[in-house]
Amino acid sequence: MAIRTIRIYGDELLRKKSRVVDEINQRILLLIKDMKETMYISKGIGLAAPQVGILKRIVVIDIGDGLIALINPEIVKMEGSQIAGEGCLSIPGTQKDVDRPEKVSVSALNEMGEKIVIEGEGLLARAFCHEIDHLDGVLFIDKAIESEEQ
Repeated sequence: MAIRTIRIYGDELLRKKSRVVDEINQRILLLIKDMKETMYISKGIGLAAPQVGILKRIVVIDIGDGLIALINPEIVKMEGSQIAGEGCLSIPGTQKDVDRPEKVSVSALNEMGEKIVIEGEGLLARAFCHEIDHLDGVLFIDKAIESEEQ
């Protein structure tokens, strides 16, 4: 396993659309392990493959309940709304409020190539949306809500 370099805002790769993973092979599994280690050492709760320079539809997330690795994830259902602050390992030192769904259902493949549907609410729903946005070249600052002056 290796710690990968996280791409920082301004890197054009962060704005590109990722490709579908056609085959889950040893290289993909190694990438997932590297992403996990990179996320943990960077003290993040999520990481998408484009953030480490790989345009593949893979994300890893851990909000404190254990690692979730998703291959080719897509949001299939959204409910409600929540506004909260978000940050990003690719945009260090920046935090902005973003309106995200309160609950989401995500369809994806797990590391064994099995199709799964996973549901998340609150912080997990937010993390799913944030990381899946990365796969389409969308950053949280694109969706940030400007706070009104008091």
